[in-house]
Amino acid sequence: MIQKPRGTRDMLPDEMERRREIEARMRARARLYGFREIATPVFEELELFTIRSGEGIINEMYVFEDKGGRSLALRPELTAPALRMYVEEGRSLNKPVKWCYFSDCFRYERPQKGRYRQFWQFGAELIGADSAMGDAEVIILGYDLLRTAGVKFVLRIGHLSFMRTLLADLDDEDKKKIRAFLDKREEETAVSHLRRIGLDDLCDPLISLCSARTLDEVFAVIGEIPEAARIREMFSILDSSGIPYEINPAIARGLDYYTGVVFECFAEGLGAENQILGGGAYRLAHLFGGEDTPSAGFAIGFDRVMVAVGEESWIPWQPEVIIVNTGEGRDHALFVAGEFRANGIITMTDLMDRSFSAQMKAAGKSADYAVIIGKDEVKAGTVTLKDMKTGTQEMLTVPEAVRKLISL
Repeated sequence: MIQKPRGTRDMLPDEMERRREIEARMRARARLYGFREIATPVFEELELFTIRSGEGIINEMYVFEDKGGRSLALRPELTAPALRMYVEEGRSLNKPVKWCYFSDCFRYERPQKGRYRQFWQFGAELIGADSAMGDAEVIILGYDLLRTAGVKFVLRIGHLSFMRTLLADLDDEDKKKIRAFLDKREEETAVSHLRRIGLDDLCDPLISLCSARTLDEVFAVIGEIPEAARIREMFSILDSSGIPYEINPAIARGLDYYTGVVFECFAEGLGAENQILGGGAYRLAHLFGGEDTPSAGFAIGFDRVMVAVGEESWIPWQPEVIIVNTGEGRDHALFVAGEFRANGIITMTDLMDRSFSAQMKAAGKSADYAVIIGKDEVKAGTVTLKDMKTGTQEMLTVPEAVRKLISL
């Protein structure tokens, strides 16, 4: 028996309906902010992903050479493709450009709960807006999308200038190490590294900064910095918008291209892999041949969203009906099925030439209502609508049956 590849999944109809419902709600919510959906190729030039992150990322990707000898990769994320698309197709668009996307990505990593080799991201990119209002809107949108999906989560916000200021005198290699430790939430290891390289005087400030939870506490450690006014304005906008958040100066983010505000959301019920959203301000367009363009965005791990909401995810209930008919009622049954479907009613007909009793038995297993069509119904142009849970039934005209079913 041929099985699905490791790290991938088959999704049965119940799961797909839950996913599509939440997906649709998130798409509609993003549109209310003016974000319009885009799509990019499943595979891209390998350089698109290595130009910033380096060759080391290749081991985490699905990389291949096509028949023309070109090095290509299945997309591991969607921000770089979106910015490549902006440089190639969208530079003449009015700014700010507001794009969102929902697509599958691929990474060669160890599969675990909520983490697969083929996974889906819902994300948004705001390109060309360099302001506190722009930063705030991206955070508000990310918060609103998760809330719309029904996820219970905590939003944490930081700014790279906090750590950048504190660690300004370190060489690049030590900065990377400290950021890597903080990204893994290994603050004690970061402190130990500072002691090991003889920077004991930074240990207490680092501990104080990591534990700061207000802007006043942050600036008490690092002093007033050039970005302070914009940072305060952004948080003021979030406060005015009623967005609950925690300030976390220790957010370092694993991706090097973030330049300013960074934010993350952590969901309940996901164990250690509980980060469900990550984003921030960045500049990538110039790497792909465009102008240096301020941008901000985020990506939501949609598979983790589905794990977080579980069986409680919304599926609007719709009655499902099966038309049960004797042989002479087929033409009337086809007419009724057409009328029901035209009015958005899920309607099934017998496709297996079963007897009347076998059709009723099937209806009892898989339908909410049976629509019975026999000689009397054909003659009168009516249907008999039977509730399969209560057993009650009534003869109705086709319009009456439609109105009853769509009112449920």
